[in-house]
Amino acid sequence: MASTVDMIKELRELTGAGVLDCKEALEAAGGDMDRAQEILIEKGVARAARRAEREAKQGLIEAYLHMGKSGALLELNCETDFVARTDEFKALAHNLAMQVVGARARYLSPADVPDEVLEEQKRQYRAEVAAPNKPPHVVEQIVENKVQGFYQEVCLLNQPYIKDQDKTVQDLINEAIATTGENIVLRRFALMELGED
Repeated sequence: MASTVDMIKELRELTGAGVLDCKEALEAAGGDMDRAQEILIEKGVARAARRAEREAKQGLIEAYLHMGKSGALLELNCETDFVARTDEFKALAHNLAMQVVGARARYLSPADVPDEVLEEQKRQYRAEVAAPNKPPHVVEQIVENKVQGFYQEVCLLNQPYIKDQDKTVQDLINEAIATTGENIVLRRFALMELGED
């Protein structure tokens, strides 16, 4: 099915993808707008993976305060100063800072969780699920599933995005990478809450 100009325009407005990418996605999806969006997202994720190796040293520091009782400071990097100055990049940084305050992440990614914290969590999970009749491999599978849930709770990049629970924070960043064409890295963050150490 040949994609019409109006369909290409609509898909471009929905996704921010290029005209040729929209045309190809619509043709591959047989004119199905939803499937064309999925194709563009898959293509964007693949591009994001390729861009992940490029150096990102530009960007900005974003601060977010919530009612003067909690706040976040984070560093979001990209490849060029041009992208760092765009409204879309600034909005991404702001939304990520809001995420830090709203979801109270403790670590950036699973790699940042200290070994002793992870081992203590696993010990607790094993104690919860241990039963005389459960085979050890079943217990370990349950523990591993619980560890993944722990990561979603305490690791910022693994958390469900507060404005759209169907995507993670990393998904949000990957979408921005696909849109800007640059590598974007959430380098670090800090959360402060009034009266807490």
